Amino acid sequence: MIQPVKEKIILGIDPGTTIMGYGVLCVKGVKPEMVAMGIIDLRKFSNHYLKLRHIHERVLGIIEGYLPDELAIEAPFFGKNVQSMLKLGRAQGVAMAVALSRDIPITEYAPLKIKMAITGNGQASKEQVADMLQRMLHISKEDMPIFMDATDGLAAAYCHFLQMGRPAVEKNYHGWKDFIAKNPDKVKK
Repeated sequence: MIQPVKEKIILGIDPGTTIMGYGVLCVKGVKPEMVAMGIIDLRKFSNHYLKLRHIHERVLGIIEGYLPDELAIEAPFFGKNVQSMLKLGRAQGVAMAVALSRDIPITEYAPLKIKMAITGNGQASKEQVADMLQRMLHISKEDMPIFMDATDGLAAAYCHFLQMGRPAVEKNYHGWKDFIAKNPDKVKK
């Protein structure tokens, strides 16, 4: 059960070195509402360092514009091209550093976890994720972005919303005796 909050703004980011997506959710009580989603277009920059500077400037602008309480960011997954992974990690790191400079707590989510949270399928396509978000958040077709990186950023924020108020489950049991000892209320006599 999601714990109600008075109001919380969640910024979700889908890191990228060509297109970086973001989405902003406002949670009132237990109801999430999309506030914004968009992209940071990095295609016009040929120099990777200029891309990083642009990411810094734009993420800072988004944070100053929406004042998020928390950041949910997609964690880079394993890739075959080491150079691409390094550049993606730097892009993610810059976005995280901006949030940290404003004392915004960060939670990373694996792409599989985000897709699973939104669609129930960890192998879902970007289109399936976008379609589910459109339905769940009642987003009109006109407000759906051209670049699905924006809906991926929103998906990170929505995944974080779904995790709110869910206590971490302790999973360090060493057999049935240990489980029973730590959970006597679960045993029927």
